[in-house]
Amino acid sequence: MDDEEQKAAWDRFRESVNMSPAELEKWLDSDRSRDAGQHQDGGESTGHASGRSIVEILRTEKADLTDDDYRHMRKVGGYVSRHLAQRPDGDVTDTRWRYSLMNWGHDPLK
Repeated sequence: MDDEEQKAAWDRFRESVNMSPAELEKWLDSDRSRDAGQHQDGGESTGHASGRSIVEILRTEKADLTDDDYRHMRKVGGYVSRHLAQRPDGDVTDTRWRYSLMNWGHDPLK
């Protein structure tokens, strides 16, 4: 991945993720987090696994990020953008829609 692609991935990721590593980690430890999203064979949901990766990325020095990290950052930006476009009507405070986004590091109520 060249420097321009890395910069684009970084910028979109930073715009998409509005939870701190500590906030995201605390959220991922909750039952609501573990219940949100699509689960593969009864295991961890895709979003929950993504959240764990996001915490690692947020705690990594920018110079130490790998191409895999940047690819995941692009995936996060795309997911958050698509999911925000599907916002349901009404109060979203206690919705699976919000919880799924939070697994990906974005709290729409912030």
